[in-house]
Amino acid sequence: MRPAAFMKQRKMGLNDLIQRFATSSSYGCKHPEVQSILNLSPPQEAELMNTNPSPPPSPSQQINLGPSSNPSAKPSDFHFLKVIGKGSFGKVLLARHRTDDQFYAVKVLQKKAILKKKEEKHIMSERNVLLKNVKHPFLVGLHYSFQTADKLYFVLDYINGGELFYHLQRERCFLEPRARFYAAEIASALGYLHSLNIVYRDLKPENILLDSQGHIILTDFGLCKENIEPNGTTSTFCGTPEYLAPEVLHKQPYDRTVDWWCLGAVLYEMLYGLPPFYSRNTAEMYDNILNKPLQLKPNISNAARHLLEGLLQKDRTKRLGCSEDFVEIKNHIFFSPINWDDLNAKKITPPFNPNVTGPNDLRHFDPEFTEEPVPSSIGCSPDSALVTASIKEAAEAFVGFSYAPSMDSYL
Repeated sequence: MRPAAFMKQRKMGLNDLIQRFATSSSYGCKHPEVQSILNLSPPQEAELMNTNPSPPPSPSQQINLGPSSNPSAKPSDFHFLKVIGKGSFGKVLLARHRTDDQFYAVKVLQKKAILKKKEEKHIMSERNVLLKNVKHPFLVGLHYSFQTADKLYFVLDYINGGELFYHLQRERCFLEPRARFYAAEIASALGYLHSLNIVYRDLKPENILLDSQGHIILTDFGLCKENIEPNGTTSTFCGTPEYLAPEVLHKQPYDRTVDWWCLGAVLYEMLYGLPPFYSRNTAEMYDNILNKPLQLKPNISNAARHLLEGLLQKDRTKRLGCSEDFVEIKNHIFFSPINWDDLNAKKITPPFNPNVTGPNDLRHFDPEFTEEPVPSSIGCSPDSALVTASIKEAAEAFVGFSYAPSMDSYL
């Protein structure tokens, strides 16, 4: 089984984790680079370093990013059945549409919470990325989005095969053919995002779902960075501790190869049961990522070893994928058993079938979520007479959020 401390940390937000280690004298790594990382102040959950923090939005700073709103959509269109996930700004719920009886995962976010942490750009980025990716087999699809005065609603594909993290937790690690299948589908999704000049930046087993047949579905695009050209870089410090690439920890500009590092970390975890540089002491883990050589036990194939060494190369200019991006990953000998056309067409039978009986089968969701009562406020719009000035400001910050696809996007 995985260490209990590891399991507990993975359920904590990045903000809580950083604060805990930054303020505790019992975690004593003295490496100056690690100390500077841990002493960031004030930490924010998704974005820990922002040299130009933006002031809170006001009516004159409206965010208007695209398609016109869908005035017909409203919370009462849905029967909200179960909580299936939770985050910093809200919840994900299993919902059935009252008209067509279709099941959806509806992500409901509190505007006030988003604005308090100045995360509105990330939320709008998530929506924009979802809009671009409705046609890829391994990326979650957005059906439409809408808003009330105090909440944002993403109406997403409902995926109920469970998080990859959930399955790893139960089985400790995967055999190489199963890990290869998942890594190939993940790489295909990342390659597609890169082709749209999007860097994902937050690949981890919690953001990788299995559908009802056992195929990978990548979700949660809140940390994606848009408009990164093939040689472009960005420098925002964000991500999840176990999977941060060395260049991100160094606070250096980084590029799309950060996603290939994360793929290496996830593949390593699938094969070995823990991330490559894991330590219960986060300061020590950061020190390991920056300075410790990659150590591979001898129970994997030479092809897997070579791939992990290429992906987990600390120097991003020498990392596998640095020159031809996905093409280099695709052509690696580890993936030689994979027919990529068949993979993308979902013609390869997944190595594991979640065996769900239907939409109401929640066996692969954490009971911590599903046993929580559905808040009554989720399914109703607030009385306009009760909307406060701060909520009005919140509403104005998300102009352009609502989205309804054109009919040809389904053709």
